[in-house]
Formats: sequence, C-alpha cells, structure tokens
Amino acid sequence: MGPEPYGICLIIGAWNYPFLLTLSPLIGALAAGNCAIIKPSELASNSATIIAQMVERYLDPSCIRVVLGAVDQTQALLKGDINHVFYTGSTMVGKIVMRAAAEKMIPVVLECGGKCPVYIADDANIEVTAKRIAWGKGINCGQTCLAPDYILCSKTTESRLIPEIVQAWQSFYTDNPINSDSYCRIVNERHFERVNKLIDTTKVVYGGQTDAKQNYIAPTIMTNVNGTDKVMQEEIFGPLLPIITINNELEATEFVNSRPKPLALYIFTSNKSLAQKIINSTSSGSTCVNDVILQVAPQCLPFGGVGESGLGNYHGKYSFDTFSHKRSVAFSPTWSEFLVSKRNPPYDQKQIASLESLVQVRRNWLSLPRLSSWVWPFSASTTASGTKDDK
Repeated sequence: MGPEPYGICLIIGAWNYPFLLTLSPLIGALAAGNCAIIKPSELASNSATIIAQMVERYLDPSCIRVVLGAVDQTQALLKGDINHVFYTGSTMVGKIVMRAAAEKMIPVVLECGGKCPVYIADDANIEVTAKRIAWGKGINCGQTCLAPDYILCSKTTESRLIPEIVQAWQSFYTDNPINSDSYCRIVNERHFERVNKLIDTTKVVYGGQTDAKQNYIAPTIMTNVNGTDKVMQEEIFGPLLPIITINNELEATEFVNSRPKPLALYIFTSNKSLAQKIINSTSSGSTCVNDVILQVAPQCLPFGGVGESGLGNYHGKYSFDTFSHKRSVAFSPTWSEFLVSKRNPPYDQKQIASLESLVQVRRNWLSLPRLSSWVWPFSASTTASGTKDDK
C-alpha cells in the first residue's frame, strides 16, 4: 500500500479563524503532493487579500492558486476540474458542498459545527470549571466552532457556577467588556442581528448589553432555558451561554443524544468513571474532560466532526492521510503458477475443500505444521510479497 496525491484540492476556508482554518489544511494537501486552490471566506476580506498576496509571493503559483470572491466564485470552483474538496463552515453550506462533490464522485472533508454541550457534575471543581468555560465562550466573542454552546447541570451547581463565571469574565474583560482590548466583536451586521435575536431578555441573569454600531454583544448568561427556546435551535456562534438544569448525568446524556451529534462534548467532573460512562453513552466529534477546546491543540489527535457536525478529520499525520489516496499494490510472480493455479476451474469436491481450507482464518497459524502454515497461506495470498522481478 502506498499513498498517492488526489490531484487538485479545493480548500474553502472560514472567516472566524481565516489564517488557521485556511492554511492548516493547505499544509496537509501540499505534504501529500497535491496542488491546491484556496478560496478564503469573503466575510474576512482583509485576511483573504493578505492570504492571496502571501501565496503569490512565497509559494509556487503553478501549484497553488487563491481565488477571491463569494458564492458565485465558490460555485464555479465546485464545478471545475478538482479532485478533492476540503470545506470549513456551516452545516447548511456543507451539505451543498457535499452534493456538488457527489456529482463528481470525489472525496470531501466537511469541518462543520453544531451545538457543543457542557455537562457539569456536582463534584466538579467549580472555580476551575467556570474559568475554563468563561475563556472558551469569550474567546473570539464565542465565534469558535468548538466553543461551549450550552451547559447542562443541576440547579445546585448552577447557583455555584454563575458567580464564578461572572467573576472570571470580569477578570478577563473588566466590568465593561465594550472597553476591553481583549474582547472581540461579532464579525458583521448580519451575524450581529442573528445572535441578538437569540437573546431572551426575560431569562438573562448577566450581560445582555448590545451596541449595533459596534456589532457588540456582551458576555451573557441565560437561565431557565429549555430545549424549545430559540437559543437552542441553532449553533449560537456568539457570547451567549444558556444553562439548562437537569438532575443527573442520565438526563444529560438523554438530552445530548436527542439532538444532532455535536462537534465536541465537554464533561466536568472529578470522577473519571463517570466521565467514561458519559463518553461511552454519547457520540461526538471529540470530547474533552475538565477543559474546553484543548483537544484541538495536540497534533497527534485527529480533529473532525461526526454526523451533522462534519465528515473526515485532519491535523498532523491525519492531514496527510486525508489528502492521500491509499493505493493497494500486489505483485504476483509467474513462477508461483503451480500454486496459484489451484484456484482455477473446473472445480470438484476435493478442489473446493482445498479452496475452503485456504480461506479459513488461522489465528494460530505459526504453531501449525510447517507445510500447512507456510505453503497454503503463501498460495492464498498469491505470493503478494512485493517481488518486482518477474523471471
């Protein structure tokens, strides 16, 4: 078996981390020997322009090209002469990309998103838990595919958790985040309006302030939330943190399993057995225990979704594998014909019995008599030993 490049790979980047989510897959594509067409997101237009300039200046334009534009350009590229598609973005657009790839029968990787749940057990270290959730929700103003989307915890844990999250946010961004240099803004007016409509002011216990002129939405906590609320109908992708109260891990597991499979599942507990029980009872692209987003950092771990949160994975060696076709190659020398010909018709009962013996799984084949343990498996594999000289 040997890896070989697919050919021309189309990489469709995202706007929330425009350099990371566009150039990281490019590294894997080039390492695997492919050429690439990069389509940065038009919503991060300045970053897209810089990427185009950098690629033209530092990389080989005969192998790598950047196409700037919006929907029309993306659709034209999907109809073009490409051999692989790598897409990062929403599930809705991911389905469109997948349909286009299906028309060409080419492989596709979809790095989408979803609502990443956080289950907090009563035995969790609340101070540490709050700080880590506050960081994961506040970074990039919540515009991170792996950001904690909502919390599942008991009422007792909720009452302990909220003051700690508020304290953490205030230490990160001061009492007035709009003046903090460390606090971001929503990417544009359309997304500001979308996130703003998810705020139920009757359920806000902290934050909720907005400024449309700056696309600013303050870090916000909402309580008494249920699964039918508007904020629970789509990936938030903003600094809103809804809390749904449950009684135990069984109810949390049932709630998670009743919804589309998330890109990430977060569990906070001091009980490793409980964490493993929840992991075994659910499905998600990745899982992190007692932290958030951390699982994306180690290059030895694959990053990707499952179900509606994505298809395929990358990072490190997995990027190379994603952009490589695994080609099986077997060599069968002609001198072995006296063995290989045993498979040829016409068939009688004796020959059928011999063939059946060949295809049997021999788990302890090394302990069998020399003749049966070496000659017959050798023949069954048609002596596919990689011999290249056929004399």
